[in-house]
Amino acid sequence: MENSRKGFIPVMLTPFSGNGDIDYKALTELTEVYLKAGASGLFANCLSSEMFELTDEERLKVISHVIKVAGGTVPVVATGTFGGAISKQADFVKRVNDLGTEAVIIIGSLLAEEQESDQLFNERVLELFDQTADVPFGFYECPVPYKRTLNAVQLKQFVETGRVIYHKDTCLDLAQIKEKLAVTADYPEFGLYDAYMVHAVDSLKAGSAGVSCIQGNYFPELIVWLCDNYNDPQLEEEINRVQQFLISNMDVMHNVYPVVSKYFLQKRGLNISTFTRRDVGIFDNNVVKEIEGLYSNYNILRNELNISVF
Repeated sequence: MENSRKGFIPVMLTPFSGNGDIDYKALTELTEVYLKAGASGLFANCLSSEMFELTDEERLKVISHVIKVAGGTVPVVATGTFGGAISKQADFVKRVNDLGTEAVIIIGSLLAEEQESDQLFNERVLELFDQTADVPFGFYECPVPYKRTLNAVQLKQFVETGRVIYHKDTCLDLAQIKEKLAVTADYPEFGLYDAYMVHAVDSLKAGSAGVSCIQGNYFPELIVWLCDNYNDPQLEEEINRVQQFLISNMDVMHNVYPVVSKYFLQKRGLNISTFTRRDVGIFDNNVVKEIEGLYSNYNILRNELNISVF
């Protein structure tokens, strides 16, 4: 998770069978797709994984399975906080850490209510640190149950403890990201990963360690390509084209997600069901047509950029 590495950390999907059970065979294939595309790490048990719809035991089994498939080739991070007393959250954090994760991810909105102060939130974070020995942590500014973002002062305070090595940023504000990068620049073990592809190139140039976005659940190799080439002056035209492609299709990729991304992966040849445990909207013919168009346009783009698909 080091700052010197510009990489893509996919927010992993959880495949389900038609009856709603976790499809571990498809999870193996999906994990291999991310790895073959060049992902530099994996974020298992996140919002895209439908983590709130999984039981504790399912969460642990999914994380363990991903770690096993990755086989040490890349680090795996995974969410470990799901509300309740800090002692309860600390216990689950330790169970996640014992599986072999690189960092256990904290969901800020599950440590404090929306109306509660940053000071109280900070105190609970430090209390969680105290109750979890030397477990490495990360933060995810998850939009569910509400989005609590960290400011630069808070992030610096937590990184200075030596316990925080990862941050998935969803503030959608490049100026704030630059502030966070500035105050954590002296900590090479820490990496900030931006989720917002609209300013991904600028974020990478500003010093972010990489990106962690849902677009990688459609075409991970394109996100890897952007991380590899974002600063190449000879590819400026192509980089701008990729950036605009991501911006232009933002709404399409978010609508009825993650059903739509699973459908897209089906078209790529992955044996994955579109089943989801969450109510994300209606996957109707209009949505299908939009994804068909996205698939066609992406194939044109990747062929012109000479990007291989695995």
